[in-house]
Amino acid sequence: MLNFFQLEVFLKVVESGSFTRAGEKIGLTQSGVSHNITALESELGVVLLKRGRNGVSLTTAGEYIITHMRAIAENMAHIEQKVAAVNGMEMGKLSIGSFPSFSARFIPLLFSIFKESFHNIELILYEGGYDEIIKWVEDGTVDLGFAAFPVKNVEFIHLLNDPLSAVIYEGHHFEMNPIINIEDFVGEPFIMLRSGCETLIEDKFRDAKIKPTISYDSKDNQTVLSMVEGKLGITIMPHLALPKELKDIRSLPLKPEIFREIGLVKKSAKELSPVAREFSKVVQDYFINH
Repeated sequence: MLNFFQLEVFLKVVESGSFTRAGEKIGLTQSGVSHNITALESELGVVLLKRGRNGVSLTTAGEYIITHMRAIAENMAHIEQKVAAVNGMEMGKLSIGSFPSFSARFIPLLFSIFKESFHNIELILYEGGYDEIIKWVEDGTVDLGFAAFPVKNVEFIHLLNDPLSAVIYEGHHFEMNPIINIEDFVGEPFIMLRSGCETLIEDKFRDAKIKPTISYDSKDNQTVLSMVEGKLGITIMPHLALPKELKDIRSLPLKPEIFREIGLVKKSAKELSPVAREFSKVVQDYFINH
């Protein structure tokens, strides 16, 4: 039966042209190398190497089978890589960075789908703003992250477009409007949500050459919603940041439309662990099919 270690020794001798040099590379004495080559030749029933003062060279039989030997070694290396990848996904940790509104809507579902196939992987969630998430991905705090475009220094895979809406309180004079024009915000007390989308909103105001009357601003989605409920002003918020059931408030579509592009962020495909690649695949498959 072919001994794979003996095959490796044989290939190393052919590569280096010397029993001594081959032994130095694989940690064997010259006699140890010779013993393994003799055993391999005995097993196969042919002489593979010619020994001479100037080193070793292949016999006719050796030249005939060397290509097949190399193919066996290459296939074995691939098998070892696959086994290592599988073992790496049997247990371990995977850290994910996300922002609150995405976490609330999608993280439980995505984690649950992933856990169906990889039960023993511990999933760790870090929540923060877009800039924090990008930094975490860059410095390796998290393996993957979810953030909104544009991003710098990381790869971005588009997942979905999240529309922004006008959010008003019940009884507001916009309540009967089917759609809110960006110009309608002139003179209205405005509450600015500063969780990352304010740049999109400010750009639209700038394009329309208007300046909103910002009465309050906050980074917290719920704080802004509570202020709208308290009739302290109106706002513009992403759809994902809104509760599924609206109480004492209404959301209305905007003209022109505003949306944030949400995606998966990572360093590069080459730097991803097998587990991270599998999680990335789960995420992309979900958003392609939903």
